[in-house]
Amino acid sequence: MDNSVLHKANTRGVANLGWLNSHHTFSFSNYYNPERMNFGVLRVLNDDIVAGGMGFGAHPHQNMEIISIPLEGDLEHQDNMGNKTVIRNGDIQVMSAGTGVEHSEKNKNNNSQVKFLQIWIIPNQQNVKPRYDQITLNTEDRKNKLQQIISPNPEDEGVWIHQDAWFHLGNFDAGTNAKYQLKKKGNGLYAFILKGDLLINGQELNTRDGFGIWNFETLDIKANSDAEFLLMEVPMEL
Repeated sequence: MDNSVLHKANTRGVANLGWLNSHHTFSFSNYYNPERMNFGVLRVLNDDIVAGGMGFGAHPHQNMEIISIPLEGDLEHQDNMGNKTVIRNGDIQVMSAGTGVEHSEKNKNNNSQVKFLQIWIIPNQQNVKPRYDQITLNTEDRKNKLQQIISPNPEDEGVWIHQDAWFHLGNFDAGTNAKYQLKKKGNGLYAFILKGDLLINGQELNTRDGFGIWNFETLDIKANSDAEFLLMEVPMEL
């Protein structure tokens, strides 16, 4: 398909620092691939495992929407806006860095690892007032259907960000089918498979594969095995 891009799991950049094992779908830190800078406004998709008691010390960000999706364990967040919280599987965390924010993310537990996705979205407004938000989702709402976790609208399901982007999570039993209707004309969609085997518009995808597609209106999704996945609809124009 000339309107899609496939990133197999084993082609991602890897940073293994001992305390951190991170796989980078897009160029990040010491991993640089000019072919893999972004997918539209989706700039970073890091698949992180942090050892017990370890984490990212306080560091700054500006003008980026930063989303954390915990997959396993307890991640402790602290920032210079006065927030100190813990996020775990079923939660979604979002920060609008805007004019500048400083935060740390650490594994709360000494005897078990923490796994989470860190996602950066380029915002549609510069220098907004920094903010922090997190919610706990009902994970049953993604069983054999798509659960919206992010949108541009504070009134909608999930959390909101400064961008015309919609994220959904699915946890499908083998054989489950679904359709995804594009929310905004001109957007594209990037799928990341957390677990299992999925078919999207005929493209076979396996655990930790990424697949971006644009110039479409509807996607046909089929789980070839029990599968968990994340769909990220984002603007393609930077």
